[in-house]
Amino acid sequence: MWMKRSVLLIGSLLLALCTPLALAHGVAGGDAAYLERIEGVHFIPLMYLGAKHMVTGYDHLLFLAGVIFFLYRIKDVALYVTLFAVGHSVTLLVGVLAGIHANAYIVDAVIGLSVAYKAFENIGGFARLGIRFDTRAAVLLFGFAHGFGLSTKLQDLQLSQDGLLPNMIAFNIGVEMGQFAALAIILIAFNIWRRSSTFVRSAYAANVAVMAAGFALFGYQLTGYLVT
Repeated sequence: MWMKRSVLLIGSLLLALCTPLALAHGVAGGDAAYLERIEGVHFIPLMYLGAKHMVTGYDHLLFLAGVIFFLYRIKDVALYVTLFAVGHSVTLLVGVLAGIHANAYIVDAVIGLSVAYKAFENIGGFARLGIRFDTRAAVLLFGFAHGFGLSTKLQDLQLSQDGLLPNMIAFNIGVEMGQFAALAIILIAFNIWRRSSTFVRSAYAANVAVMAAGFALFGYQLTGYLVT
């Protein structure tokens, strides 16, 4: 039964990622129009938009879920999530404020690979190949990629320079608040799941599904780069 459910999960993830609506780090039309329209400091609305982006950003959530999948101690969860948050915040702010740009498809393809990497590591893939990574450094580096992915989307908008710094700080604060809220829900779900007798059996299949989603996202974005 659990194998059937895993197959269905993989199929659902692949379908979601391969639809035209599955654009990682995207800024919705109404939100984009609002960001281009405002001038001056809009701290609270920008915090809201940042939180909204995080809780609806499936690529962020898949990566974070992979990072904490086998972390049982709160201090370990806090360490890795902090590393991701630092990396994400640095490239988001520096990318927008300094105008450092890159092709969005390439950055999002790297983000897809980050999801696949973490899931592959979780199933012991690198250990079997005799490859060892510093997991903390990897999470930080991929945090840079996730933040840079969003900064490329924001740079595509005509943002007013009036109040840009405080607005981007507010947006980033919102992102971290949204991350905390999503992480709390994921942790609660994981804790319930870990008490189940099916966790050990289904953990492998779940990570294979996440890895497939990461590769699907990578392929989707790489195709976008090649045909654009």
